[in-house]
Amino acid sequence: MKQFSVRFLRLLFGLFLYSVGIVLTIKAHIGYAPWDVFHAGLSALSGMSFGVASIVVGLVLVLVGLLLREKIGLGTVLNMVLIGVFLDWIMLVVPQAANWPIGLAMMLGGLFIISLASFFYLGSGFGAGPRDSLMVALTRKTRLPVGLIRGGMELAAVLAGWAMGGLFGAGTLLFALAIGVCIQATFRLLRFDPTLVRHENLLDTWRTVFGREERQNK
Repeated sequence: MKQFSVRFLRLLFGLFLYSVGIVLTIKAHIGYAPWDVFHAGLSALSGMSFGVASIVVGLVLVLVGLLLREKIGLGTVLNMVLIGVFLDWIMLVVPQAANWPIGLAMMLGGLFIISLASFFYLGSGFGAGPRDSLMVALTRKTRLPVGLIRGGMELAAVLAGWAMGGLFGAGTLLFALAIGVCIQATFRLLRFDPTLVRHENLLDTWRTVFGREERQNK
């Protein structure tokens, strides 16, 4: 049970850290992140709210991940729920960049924090978030570098979002081009291969927690 608790804390810390990184890229005020461009474009095209568009995209990515035989676990669910909660809290305490150089520094800092956060929550083994599930699945299927896969995903989101009417700036392009490099560098520095992590699905986690309790009660 101690090992489970350590992994769960690692998951929560990773999701919180991920939220910090996202807020830094938002508060940099030099352009939407690629997936936010996509969410905004889908919202403008469909009439859905920004939040609903984000949820719909997340659900679609989860379904694609399932088709590619990625496991949906506790981490996948908490990624969709807790990051939004953490974002609301952190947005209240992080000031907006006063000028472009500070914004650039915040954007770059946010990218590396997101990369480090991915190491923590992916390494917990509770299942990746919707976008990371797709990233890992495509990396496993194509055997291409994880940085190339992630960068390609971000660029695709930007182009699709822009085509649907989403807005973007210099920071959007920086995010799209640099996030893959940052993740690749961080994972290599930490000697972490996300394709080697054995992720639990929700049923596995249930059995780990409650199955042990049932055995102890017998």
